[in-house]
Amino acid sequence: MKTDFNEKQIQILLIAEELFAENGFEKTSIRTIAKAAEINIAMVSYYFGSKEKLLEALIVYRTSELKVQIENLSVEDLDPIEKIDKLIDLYVNRIRCNRGIYRILHFEFSSEELEDKLKVLNEVKDRNLKSLEVIIKEGQQKGFFRKDINIPLIPPTIMGTFFHFTTNKAYFKKLLDLDSDEAFENYIQTTFKTHIKQTIKALLIYES
Repeated sequence: MKTDFNEKQIQILLIAEELFAENGFEKTSIRTIAKAAEINIAMVSYYFGSKEKLLEALIVYRTSELKVQIENLSVEDLDPIEKIDKLIDLYVNRIRCNRGIYRILHFEFSSEELEDKLKVLNEVKDRNLKSLEVIIKEGQQKGFFRKDINIPLIPPTIMGTFFHFTTNKAYFKKLLDLDSDEAFENYIQTTFKTHIKQTIKALLIYES
């Protein structure tokens, strides 16, 4: 699938993302997207073909930059522990900046039937997992990391913790005495990230 989109296509993708996140994928029609984008339905069909193909394009648009960042990280001249820290920063920052698409994928496309329809989603997951495997296997070869790591469970550990925290925002703001949305976001960038890094490294590194 193409990874370069023109200005009109990006406009349609961003509107679709907002509507999918607000109303759900199944409840959002091509007609609704076209109306919000102030274009005719034929234009959406011309660019994307179907609602499923539009969502595939949205996934590609939102994940292509992360793909490059993770691939670059895997070959950086850093030790494996530093790479894991940077990888967690990439994951958390990417989810924070693109919450719409990740909310759609996390909460609406968990069934096997829907995932099978969106093969591009599994391709993205496989690609990112392979880059993670490169980093972890490097750490294992150099003696930094344990040999019995369950690598496929690392991404859901990061993302699952993030989504639990953010979908229970009101509860955690009160629990942690965070008096504003800005304070909540700052907490994610500082204490939350540190917690995730400590958790993942506890899974990876030999006990001292």
